[in-house]
Parts: sequence; C-alpha cells; structure tokens
Amino acid sequence: MPEDAMPRGEMPALTLIVAGDPDQCTGGYVYDARMAAELRRQGWRVEVVGLEGRFPLADRRARHSLATTLGRLPDDAWVVIDGLAMGGLPEEVERHAARLRIVALVHHPLAEETGLDLAEQRTFRESEARALAAARRVIVTSAHTARAMPGYGVPGERVRVAEPGVEPAPLAAGALDDRAATPPWRLLCVATLTPRKGHDGLLEALAGLQDRDWTLEVIGSHSRDPAHAARLLETARRHGLTSRLVWAGERDADALAAAYHRADLFVLPSLYEGYGMVVTEALSRGLPVITTTGGALADTLPPEAGIAVPPGDARALREALRRWMDDPGVRCRLHRGAIRARQGLADWQAAGRHFMAALEALPEAPIGALAASERRLSS
Repeated sequence: MPEDAMPRGEMPALTLIVAGDPDQCTGGYVYDARMAAELRRQGWRVEVVGLEGRFPLADRRARHSLATTLGRLPDDAWVVIDGLAMGGLPEEVERHAARLRIVALVHHPLAEETGLDLAEQRTFRESEARALAAARRVIVTSAHTARAMPGYGVPGERVRVAEPGVEPAPLAAGALDDRAATPPWRLLCVATLTPRKGHDGLLEALAGLQDRDWTLEVIGSHSRDPAHAARLLETARRHGLTSRLVWAGERDADALAAAYHRADLFVLPSLYEGYGMVVTEALSRGLPVITTTGGALADTLPPEAGIAVPPGDARALREALRRWMDDPGVRCRLHRGAIRARQGLADWQAAGRHFMAALEALPEAPIGALAASERRLSS
C-alpha cells in the first residue's frame, strides 16, 4: 500500500492529544511529555492538547473536547492521540480518520485496568478496537503491548514499539556500597494509589514481616481514587503498620530524586503495567527491584537486577522481601545486577528517535480501511 512519506526539509507540525492535564506526574503523561520534548528537539513543531472531561468513560465534556480539537485541525495534519483519550470515543476519531494522519499511542489497553467486570472489559475492548481501526499506525510502549494488538484487530505491520527512556541519575546511597547496608531497610514504592498498583498486596506482605526492621515510603497521588486510598490507609492501620509507613502523596522531581537516593530497595506490586517506567528509574540509580510479572513487567525488569513474583500473590511477595532482607548474598547479587542493568538503559534521546521513526511513512489509509479491503477481497 502507498504510504505518506515524511516531508523533506521543514519538519511537520504535530498535535499530541492527551486526556486531562498534560502535566500529570504518572508514567504515561511523563512519557508523552518526553516524546513531545524530543520531537521538538529534532525540529518538529509540537502542540500538546489536554482534553477536558472524564476519561476513559468519556462524558459529554470529553466528547465535545475531542471533537472540537480534531475539528479545528487542517486536512492531512499529523495527530497522535493517547489511548486514554481515544479509546472511549471511537466515533469522534472515526469522523476524522480519512482526512487526518492519526496515530494511536497505547500505553496499555483500557480493558486491562484492574477492577473491571466482564461486561466492562468487553465494552472497553470493543470501543478501543474500533478507535484503533481509525488510526493509520499504533505506537506502543512495550513489546508486551505490541503482542496484544492483533487481538484488537491491529495487524503487526501497523504497530511500532517505542519504549520509554530514562534520565541519567547518580547511584543511590545504598548502591554505592551494598556490603555496608544495614537495617532499617528503606523500601520505596512509587505508584498512584489505585487498585491496579497492588498496594493492598504489599501491605499484606509487609504485615507478615513486622519482626524485621524496615520502613516504607509510598509516593503517589491519593486523589485518583480517594476511596481506595482511604481503604489502604485503614488497612495499614489495621495491620499495625502506620508507624513504619510514609504516605508521601505526589512529589516533585527533586523530592522524588531524593527518595530514590535514600532508598535501599524499590518495590512495585502492580497487577499490570504496560511498561513500568518507575522500574527503570530505580535501576538508573542502581537500586534492586522487587516487582511482579504483571503485563510488561516480566520484560522490563532484568532478572539479575531483582525478583519478580506473580501479580496479586502477597505470600510470594512477602517471601521475596524476606529473602532480600535476610540474605546478604541475595542483596549483594541483586545490587550488582542492578548496577550492571543501569549501564544498558536507553536514554530519552534514544526513545525519541524510536518514536520519530514510528511516525515515518504512515500508510495512506486507516487500519479499518485495510481490514475492510481484505474482507472484500476474501468474499
């Protein structure tokens, strides 16, 4: 199929559309902001638009915001739409699919969010598949998500992987000399307080380790799901963990860097991640990681740099934490593995180059047009 070649000379203008405030501090928004910055550094003219309204269960304001944003773009304009913004509004994307060069950016499929019942999963899967069919290409942030795309009707040749990068960082204090580390063990978890992040399993795991000397700092917004956040604080109180935990909320870049620097171990108990950027951020500081195999985490964490357990298995998570706390050999091996992994991490400049390459030579027709053509030929 003929493809739209990248114009020579002046770089094109591109509109990046996200759900809500583009300056949010979660991994997906950080990735989007980094890609916009890297494209600008390469000469692109990039406008980032944050949509109003509720997502991904889009309300009227969200629908109007996306419709208005797409409607004002000229024909043949380049537009990248974050999956959180487009997955629940396929009709609005379809309306402009033929005239705009739409690229979907999928961090993880909406149907993989924790807490959905079967009907909600089916609704999200069907809605997102329809929205993706209106794109000319799909950019995903991990090979794991790429493998899932055929299940949404996206053929492999229309998918490109552009994994996140990482900012170079100094070694954490505990990584400078792992043999000198002594209790209390300073654990760090950076994750928004939502069900998918698995904090409840971490609390259950730590409740069985109260005879060890440790503290846990949890950095992440309480406002995404206030009811769930309140339940977590109550769970910690019920287990008698309150004095050992710091619920720090969101922190700016400097405070977050300081938290990484004073930590001995990074813990991410997520049930599912489309990549898990905080894992590579921890590794960039030489911190070993205990996490799960949920989603792309099985690929994100190098085995020599940490321990991965099945998602939702508090007993396995407790055992991994116990091994790290009790066995100097395990601590030494994982610290050294994390430092080796640190040396192989890609930076954001490399990530930006992969992202830019994914925008080159876009197909002329949306994915759905290709599928329709194939159905006609086979009939």
